[in-house]
Amino acid sequence: MDFIFILHLVLILIFTKIAGHLSVRLGQPSVLGELIAGVILGPAILGWVQQTSFIHEFSEIGVLVLMFIAGLETDLDQLRKNWKAALAVAVGGVILPFFGGYGAALSFGMENHHALFFGLLFCATSVSISVQTLKEMDQLSSQEGTTILGAAVVDDILVVVLLAVMMSVLGTSGESVSIGSLIGKKILFFAVIIAASIWVVPLMMKWFAKLKVTETVISGGVIIALAFSYFAEWMGIAGIIGAFAAGIAISQTEFKHTVESKLEPIAYSLFVPVFFVSIGLNVDFEGVGSQIGFIIVISIVAILTKLLGGALGARLTGFKGRSSFSIGAGMISRGEVALIIAGTGLAAGLLDPEYYTSLIIMVIVTTLVTPPLLKIMFSTKKEVKLENNR
Repeated sequence: MDFIFILHLVLILIFTKIAGHLSVRLGQPSVLGELIAGVILGPAILGWVQQTSFIHEFSEIGVLVLMFIAGLETDLDQLRKNWKAALAVAVGGVILPFFGGYGAALSFGMENHHALFFGLLFCATSVSISVQTLKEMDQLSSQEGTTILGAAVVDDILVVVLLAVMMSVLGTSGESVSIGSLIGKKILFFAVIIAASIWVVPLMMKWFAKLKVTETVISGGVIIALAFSYFAEWMGIAGIIGAFAAGIAISQTEFKHTVESKLEPIAYSLFVPVFFVSIGLNVDFEGVGSQIGFIIVISIVAILTKLLGGALGARLTGFKGRSSFSIGAGMISRGEVALIIAGTGLAAGLLDPEYYTSLIIMVIVTTLVTPPLLKIMFSTKKEVKLENNR
């Protein structure tokens, strides 16, 4: 048996904890250090850890657990109150990035159908990095935090529908995507999830609690989270949305604190660090020297369009300046959602292979920028509140 994966795991855990500690000492969220640890360990610098199937599977569990915990900690009443803001933020965070990415691609000479797909890639949002940062700052249940989470769910649906439209109209892979079928699946997914959350989840958790074996409550919570995630993927929605929905469902039961307190030590000691490192492992600077200008431009456009688009949506629904930009900052990270879409587009002939590595680097840049930017925005917001209270 090849035990190299155990050595990789040892290196990941050591580097993420040290890097996270140093990041906190420098006044930044620990997640920033953990992301950078992945870049250092990966092919970009040391080359000690490679993106293997083991790392990939561990990271998939890590992001699902992270979003499940986010759901557990979400204030559902606050989420209901902020649904208009979440919708506006999601729409603003799709329209502005789409035209920004499309325009940037055209300016560098891309063909029209490649440029359209590039615009779509700019629309993606991966809220998992923002979740961890907000959690560290104790802002996950704030009005801004719940708006970011709600907007991310809506954003995922909008991007998936747009992807289906593009693959149907522009794709060259020979696959035909029915828009009606796709939208029908989304409606079915949310109908089933809501029904299960109201009637099935409470009964299942009570049943698990009565079993005469150890840790049945936490096992029941994990089973529900994984089942919701699988159902989401099956319905064409990101698994993290299913995990988040499972967390919200269990948060409405008496078992919320038990599941949360027992799951967090496992998640943050093992699975979540692997997820953060896996993002950094995608960075490889080989052969990108000729595209450095392109990378800089698309990274700046990707950051600014999400920041401004999300902030505009928040502003139009009543958030003040600092709060609206805090929400926009929480939508910047493209993460694994953009990488999945990029892989789909590459297979369908919608993404030019020449720009794939540059796109991955842009995704990493948006992910690395998000934690410190959120820290700045929320710190400034707190200072303004204190100043106003004097």
